[in-house]
Amino acid sequence: MESSERVPTPVFADGPRGVPFLGNLPAFGKDPLAFFEQLRERGDFVRWRFGGKQCLFIAHPDTVGELLTEVERSFDQPDLGIAFRTLLGDGVIVSKGADWRRKRSLVQPSVRPKQVRSYAATMAECAVGLADSWADGRHIDVKKEMAALTQLIAVRTIFGVDTAADAEAIGQAMDIAQREIGAEFSGIGAVLPDWVPTPGRARIKRATAVIDAEVSRVVSRHRDGDTDRPDLLSRLLAARDETGAPLSDREIRDETVTLYIGGHETTSSTLVWTWYLLSRNPRVRDALTEELDRVLADHEPGYDDYASLTYTQAVIKETLRLYPTIWLLTGLAKEGATLGGTPVPAGTRVWSSQWATHRDPRWYGDPEAFRPERWLTGEDGEPAEEIPEYAWFPFGGGPRVCLGTRFALVEAVLVLAVLARRYHLDLTPEEIHPVPSLTLQPDRDVLATIHARA
Repeated sequence: MESSERVPTPVFADGPRGVPFLGNLPAFGKDPLAFFEQLRERGDFVRWRFGGKQCLFIAHPDTVGELLTEVERSFDQPDLGIAFRTLLGDGVIVSKGADWRRKRSLVQPSVRPKQVRSYAATMAECAVGLADSWADGRHIDVKKEMAALTQLIAVRTIFGVDTAADAEAIGQAMDIAQREIGAEFSGIGAVLPDWVPTPGRARIKRATAVIDAEVSRVVSRHRDGDTDRPDLLSRLLAARDETGAPLSDREIRDETVTLYIGGHETTSSTLVWTWYLLSRNPRVRDALTEELDRVLADHEPGYDDYASLTYTQAVIKETLRLYPTIWLLTGLAKEGATLGGTPVPAGTRVWSSQWATHRDPRWYGDPEAFRPERWLTGEDGEPAEEIPEYAWFPFGGGPRVCLGTRFALVEAVLVLAVLARRYHLDLTPEEIHPVPSLTLQPDRDVLATIHARA
């Protein structure tokens, strides 16, 4: 594909006709992914209403890039609702301005490449433990297996503990919270005032209370023990801002939960979709195992192998294109905001969707096909496809790009390398559909048969 030309002066199109009070919320809530694809088909700048709020949907990579890179200057982080705030508090994802800059400066050192290298051994070790427990011919639920594995990795690397109780309690509560956030965001709760009690909001509060209790217990254990530990929580406890002040207990809680979601939920979902796509594409699976045999030979993968596993990386990137775990981003226009050189009224909520842009045939040849080769470069160093910047943005971009991007990519590649080197997973033939909640999840159990490679 040739690179895109700069997007022309915006021509604003109108979205589907909505209903009084709710606007387009019923159509959005019924199937958010299909709704965004329908908006994309209407144009690159589409007006629509989310409840009583005036919104603008954008699909072109250039304007997506403007939204992401101009955040803090021209666009604000919008309020994502009481359900989201209940779980994440005021962590680095949702904070703004000087508070966001302070928190980012304190959290970022914990996930730099040097630190991710130190976590890679734990990632591979946990994956090897799972591989050792599998057996030829065994039937498994891939979703449960990947969730348990990434929970264990998160609990070890973030909290520095290694007990089933820690992983199980936090994991179960996080599953409940994630499910209810999705229901709240795409249902009537999206337009209800924060003070209105609903059963879903009550379930989120109960799940969050479990998470808070577990995090508080682990933080206390860290404060009473060795202060020079390699886990993420210890690094957060030791962090100091430019005035010498540490993160407060509440800030520690918020950032720990944020890192847990990034280190567990997103990677678990990505791996499930990867196994699903590999099972349905034997050619890609064969190419993957050829690379694993050639690069790894007789040793388990580690951080130093990551750069050499180019096809494995491409498999993960292509999975994130087709099934991005984070499927939408929003911004709130400030006074003076523009997109494509055209003013955007202050207060307009601007939406972009990874799902819609990642599957746009203007930027990807045969966009519905699982083709990792599109991310490789040829012998001449030229990419197989010229993909515009911000036509792929599963981790966001600009100054608010996900801090755990490197952690998540390394984890997904190493886990896949460990398991796919030894086994093929043949999934049942039923088609699996994505359900957009906090992350993009399968709509059913993902059942598979393990086949040991010769």
